[in-house]
Amino acid sequence: MKIKVYWSAIALCTLPFFTNAQTMPEPLQATQLDWRIVNDGVMGGLSQSQMQQTPEGHARFSGTVSLENNGGFASTRATVPNGMRQGVQSIRLRVKGDGQRYSLRLRPAGRYGRVSYRAFFDTKAGEWQELEFPLSDFTPTFRGRVLTDVPPVSGQELEEIGLLIADKQEGQFGILIDWIAAER
Repeated sequence: MKIKVYWSAIALCTLPFFTNAQTMPEPLQATQLDWRIVNDGVMGGLSQSQMQQTPEGHARFSGTVSLENNGGFASTRATVPNGMRQGVQSIRLRVKGDGQRYSLRLRPAGRYGRVSYRAFFDTKAGEWQELEFPLSDFTPTFRGRVLTDVPPVSGQELEEIGLLIADKQEGQFGILIDWIAAER
């Protein structure tokens, strides 16, 4: 039996945490996710981004990726709620993109906490997509470089989840997120 844990789009901006075993999310707790922006400014770049709630209740991650000053990425990340940190088998999300490629990012707690595990996905401009990522689809990376001496991500240790746009995709971007779910 699969158990689904949901973050609704409203959870991304007004930020309550939801859980669901069937179809409609029910509040598990009123904990707010701490979404924060991490752009290439940390290494001198000029990219800008923000996470906002739309009038329709979706989360919108948008901005501009700049390749100037050795830049080239924009990202957002949030701490995974305690009720979702263990036993995860796959991550699902419903997004409406802009035709660009993004990566879904996971960070574990503990020893490998500086490693990001990424799974790429291509969006279809203006179309809603439901995507599923088994944990086996995630590749370990550190500052964009693939690591070969690190174990696969484990569903027992998730600490952060996020989105990133990079890979020389210069210019404006925007992606709507309806929900993110973890399946056990």
